[in-house]
Amino acid sequence: MATPRPIRMLAAGALTALLLAGCGGSKPRLPRAPATIAVSSPAVRPGGMLPVRFTCDGAGTALPLRWGAIPPQAREVAVVVTDPDAPGGPFVHWTVYGLPPTLHAIAGGEAPPGAKQGVNGFGKQGWGPPCPPAGPPHRYEAAVYWLRHGSGLKDKASADQVLAAILAKAGGRGVMSFLYARKGS
Repeated sequence: MATPRPIRMLAAGALTALLLAGCGGSKPRLPRAPATIAVSSPAVRPGGMLPVRFTCDGAGTALPLRWGAIPPQAREVAVVVTDPDAPGGPFVHWTVYGLPPTLHAIAGGEAPPGAKQGVNGFGKQGWGPPCPPAGPPHRYEAAVYWLRHGSGLKDKASADQVLAAILAKAGGRGVMSFLYARKGS
């Protein structure tokens, strides 16, 4: 006998919630997709230390990012920056979506015109600069996704909404990691 549709929908919802949950309970993890995009930044080399101007100890300017070829079947590009080492689990610093597949960079300071930005882990829209507690460096991940279908997300979507849309529609991704550590408090 086939499983009734409402039960399948509940099971799918529960699976999505489990996939989005990180070590900190409701803290999201980056969705997985085939690694097909090269990601870089003119401000920091992969694995390098993030300059202070992009953090809460400096001006808090949004990080500039660049990425390589997006396949012709892509309908949208989305960017997610997280701190997987945050106390309590992964912390979302930035979600930018609604980017055209022809775009290959975000300049430092702000999202491109026409892009939409979600609410970060600080509860604010846009870039939330890294501000880890004093101690060892935290690892940050800037992920760029190409989506098979438009996300359908509105401006100021929650991190969970953005990550669920990416999880459902991602065709590929690229991730660049970098570090930041704050000096004693």
